[in-house]
Amino acid sequence: MSIRFERRPDWKLVSRLCILIFAVSMCFGSIVAGASERQVFQGVHGAFTVETVTAGLNHPWAMAFVSEHEILITERDGALRLVKAGDLVKQPIKGLPEISAENDQGGLLDIALDPRFRINRRVCFSYAAAGDNGRGTNIACGHYRDNALDDVQVIFSAAPKHQSGRHFGSRLLFADGFLYATLGDRGVRPQAQDLGSHPGSVIRILPDGRIPEDNPFINRPGALPEIYTFGNRNPQGLTLNSVTGEIWMHEHGPRGGDELNRMIKGANYGWPVISYGKEYFLPKAVGQGTHQAGMQQPVHYWTPSIAPSGMTFYHGTKFPAWRNSLFIGSLKFQELVRLELKNGVVVTEEKLLSQQYGRIRDVRVGPDDALYVLTDAKNGKLLKIMPTP
Repeated sequence: MSIRFERRPDWKLVSRLCILIFAVSMCFGSIVAGASERQVFQGVHGAFTVETVTAGLNHPWAMAFVSEHEILITERDGALRLVKAGDLVKQPIKGLPEISAENDQGGLLDIALDPRFRINRRVCFSYAAAGDNGRGTNIACGHYRDNALDDVQVIFSAAPKHQSGRHFGSRLLFADGFLYATLGDRGVRPQAQDLGSHPGSVIRILPDGRIPEDNPFINRPGALPEIYTFGNRNPQGLTLNSVTGEIWMHEHGPRGGDELNRMIKGANYGWPVISYGKEYFLPKAVGQGTHQAGMQQPVHYWTPSIAPSGMTFYHGTKFPAWRNSLFIGSLKFQELVRLELKNGVVVTEEKLLSQQYGRIRDVRVGPDDALYVLTDAKNGKLLKIMPTP
C-alpha cells in the first residue's frame, strides 16, 4: 500500500501570479513597441533619433504641411490622406478627380501648397490621367477645407499621351512666382530631345496655368511654350535652395547615371544623347558618350544607381551641423543620402538609415525644423528625424 500526499493549489495565489505576469508582459510589450517606434542612430556629426509618426500608408509618394500639426500625404493608388497630430485620419480627403492608378509608376504623385495657402487654401497635385491614346501627367489645383477639396481645376495636361506605365516624373515646386513641374520621358527616349513634346522636360507655368511670357522657347516655332528645360529622363526630385535662390533637381538614370543638376533656364540635360548609364540588358553605354557640346553636365552622378526620389535642402536650427546639406531619398539602397556642397560642388556624401526602414520616397523639412521621411511600401510610414537629447 502506497501513500500519496497531494497538495491542493492555492488558487488565489495562482490568480495573483497570472495577473502579475500579464501586467509585466504588457509593460514589456509597451517597451518593445516603443523601442520599435523610436530608434537612435549615429551619424558623422553625432546621434539622431528617428520616430515613427504613423504607419498604414499605401505606397505614399509625397507630403505637404498644411499646419504645424497637419500633413497631407498622397498615396499612389489615388488617395489623399491627412495625418493630424500624429494620427492617420481614417477617411481620405474627398473631391479628387479621376486618377489613373494601375499598379505601375502612375497614380497620385506630388503635392504642393500655393504660396498664399494660408489665405486661399489652394493645393496643387500631380497625377496620372487617362486620355486619348493613353495616359499622361496632369496638374490640378483645388481649395482644401473640411477634409475635402472643392473647385478642383486641371491647370496643365502633358501631351502626347502614352500607353507606357513608367517615367511620369511629376515633382512640383512653387518658386519665384511660378510653378515648376518635372515630366519623365514616359519610356520613349527621343521625346526628351523634342521641344514639341512635353515628356522628358521641366515645365514652368504661372500658378493658374498660364504661360510666362519669358519662358525660353515661347517664340520658337514648333516648341511647346511651357517647356523650361529638356533632355530629362525621369526627374523625381525638385527643390529650392532658399539661401542661394537656385533650383536643384535630380533624375533617374538607366543602369547607372542618376544625376543631380542645377536648373538652368533653357538648358538641355542631354538624355538620351549623353548619359553616364548603361543599357539595362546589354554591357553598352546609352547614347553617344558622356559629353557633347550644348548639353549640360551633371553636378554629381551615381553609378551604380541609387534610384533617387524626393529632395530638400536643410536650413533649420535643430541640426546645426546639417545646415545647407541636401537630403535625397534612395529607393534602391533604402537610405537617406546627405550631400554637403561647397561652391556648387558635392564635397561629402553620407548615407543614413541604410536598410533600416525600406525604400525612401520623399523627404521634407517640417515647420518644427525636423526632417520628415516617407517610406514607399504597402504599409508605408511617415518618419520624423530629430536630434537625440
